Amino acid sequence: MSGSERRPSWLETRLPSLGQAWRKHVSGYYAPRNFNLWYYFGSLALLALVNQLVTGLFLAMNYQPSAAGAFDSVQYIMRDVPWGWLIRYMHAVGASLLFVVMFLHMFRSLMYGSYQRPRELVWLLGMLLLLALMAEAFMGYVLPWGNMSFWGAKVIISLFGTVPVVGDHLVQWIMGDYLPADATLNRFFALHVIGLPLAILVLVGLHLLALHDVGSNNPDGIEIKSGPRGNRWDAGQPADGIPFHPYYTSKDLVGAGVFLWVGAWIVFFAPSMGGWFLEPDNFMPANPMLTPEHIAPVWYFTPFYAILRMIPSLFGSALWGTLVMAASMLLLVGLPWIDAGRVRSIRYRGRGFRVALGLFVLAFVSLGLVGAGLIAKWLAAWAPAADTGFWELVFGRLMTVLYFGYFLFLAVYTRAGWERPRHPVPERIR
Repeated sequence: MSGSERRPSWLETRLPSLGQAWRKHVSGYYAPRNFNLWYYFGSLALLALVNQLVTGLFLAMNYQPSAAGAFDSVQYIMRDVPWGWLIRYMHAVGASLLFVVMFLHMFRSLMYGSYQRPRELVWLLGMLLLLALMAEAFMGYVLPWGNMSFWGAKVIISLFGTVPVVGDHLVQWIMGDYLPADATLNRFFALHVIGLPLAILVLVGLHLLALHDVGSNNPDGIEIKSGPRGNRWDAGQPADGIPFHPYYTSKDLVGAGVFLWVGAWIVFFAPSMGGWFLEPDNFMPANPMLTPEHIAPVWYFTPFYAILRMIPSLFGSALWGTLVMAASMLLLVGLPWIDAGRVRSIRYRGRGFRVALGLFVLAFVSLGLVGAGLIAKWLAAWAPAADTGFWELVFGRLMTVLYFGYFLFLAVYTRAGWERPRHPVPERIR
């Protein structure tokens, strides 16, 4: 053995695939050298997910999944378990922060075309991961068994009752009873702690594997794998790429530090975030006889909940609203096949795409405000004599049209040859 060759470590000798995986996915994985701030959010989503898994494990040690004991067990965690209040707030705040970085991660993909060929599977796995996380978050939201947890579970599960023929049986099968009760909590607890986390971890692994097989996108939307190769110490590797480790691991550590600082500030000084992260009604035990004044889901569900509300019930059924709400998610899943544009990055795409994406973001945020009831409150404060319900409905339906119009416009715009790149796409990243 020459002096320049590295002797394998004890672990590498007995588990050589570990070193191969490290080299393929970390030290030997070449990522584009022009990542910007938008590329922090993928690693931050992973960090937030780890926080949820670790804090959730400790919460499960003291939680009692029963209608009689769930709320009291949460109070026991908050008041009597050493540092239990901190773990509970880290878990509750961490759930919202996870969705913040997930939505920003998705927005970056929309801006830079990270869902386009050859990354369709990466996007599809990411969307399945989002849906799994939404299911996980909903079940976790029910477990504290506060009053909003109970009524939120009743409203959301009742949507399955709109399914023709089997709807009522499906609702009873999910709840295990005619109302959310012991059976509901036991099922949700098992899925929240064991079933869905396992599925989420598998999806995360597949998402990363698919990403590293095709390579990361970049703000210029240029494939570095098809570009020139390095001719120095990195011979054979993309000339416009750099090893993920140590360059991006050290960069991500900086982002993680800022993220943890922001999260710690929220946990210690504003864990409820004015009712956005923890609703006041959920600090009261579940009461089937006391309906909250406004039943609304957590903020990260409100855009889709608003779409459901904007569709009128026909023949006393919310079936059409449920279908439209499901369509709003399925269109996101199918985005790689809707967008036929030949240019990826917003830096070079036509003005029509830029305007449409801006309106889509406006519609999504506005629908979130509608679903949270803020539009109605603002209308009542600004124009007390106006019919706030009517104008909220008008505004919400307009935003719903803008939301769905984005996908229709994108399909026509990119197939009819209307898109003209603002600037020629360079051959190499800047």
